[in-house]
Amino acid sequence: MYYNKVEICGVNTAKLATLTGDEKRELLIKAKAGDAEARQKLIDGNLRLVLSIIQRFTNRRENMDDLFQVGCIGLIKAVDNFNIELDVKFSTYAVPMIIGEVRRYLRDNNTIRVSRSIRDLAYRALQMREQLSKNADSEPTIAQIAKELGEKEESIHQAIEAIIEPVSLYEPVYNDGGDSIYVIDQVSDTSSSDEAWLENIALKEAMKKLSEREKKIIQMRFYKGKTQMEIAEEIGISQAQVSRLEKGALDRIRKQM
Repeated sequence: MYYNKVEICGVNTAKLATLTGDEKRELLIKAKAGDAEARQKLIDGNLRLVLSIIQRFTNRRENMDDLFQVGCIGLIKAVDNFNIELDVKFSTYAVPMIIGEVRRYLRDNNTIRVSRSIRDLAYRALQMREQLSKNADSEPTIAQIAKELGEKEESIHQAIEAIIEPVSLYEPVYNDGGDSIYVIDQVSDTSSSDEAWLENIALKEAMKKLSEREKKIIQMRFYKGKTQMEIAEEIGISQAQVSRLEKGALDRIRKQM
């Protein structure tokens, strides 16, 4: 089984280096200052994080060597883009970066393939949405995006839907030998967490960018503790629609924060 594979991409996973929190901090500072050796040590010292994450995808029967390489790309992006001035643990930032890279790889190599033209349209729509968001106080509508791209609203909607992969907020994404990190840990706060996602000013500002329906879903999910099914019944839409709206809202909140 790949799960117990010791050597991946020529790397002996049984001998992967580990770094303390202080060591990571010191290497991050040096790497940001242009120290290439510190950057490489930081990457090497977090390969165990990549390994831990890709083992979640073993049930897909993907080649572990390929997943490891893709995960390393996400790790490198995290190292190069991490803001050392923020009071956030590096692993908290790196985990979703690595997962995102792996999911993009799996999506693009899925046996149920989305056509290139639909993917291209979806990516163009997402880029336009991002562009319009920077110049507006509210999230642009599908109609606005379609108008800017010269496409039909239905085509834009279907393209975006085609590349969305729902993710459970309670899906474990990493375990370093202690408590597991779940998807929900990347976007919300608990009473013992270091990042007060649902209490600080940044979140309040980010919430202003959401539509009224999205605000209601976030409030019901994270303040009232309701399930997606309960929310769907209360506001009169499907559970799948609640999931998509919630995921989109959380994605925008993360970007704003």
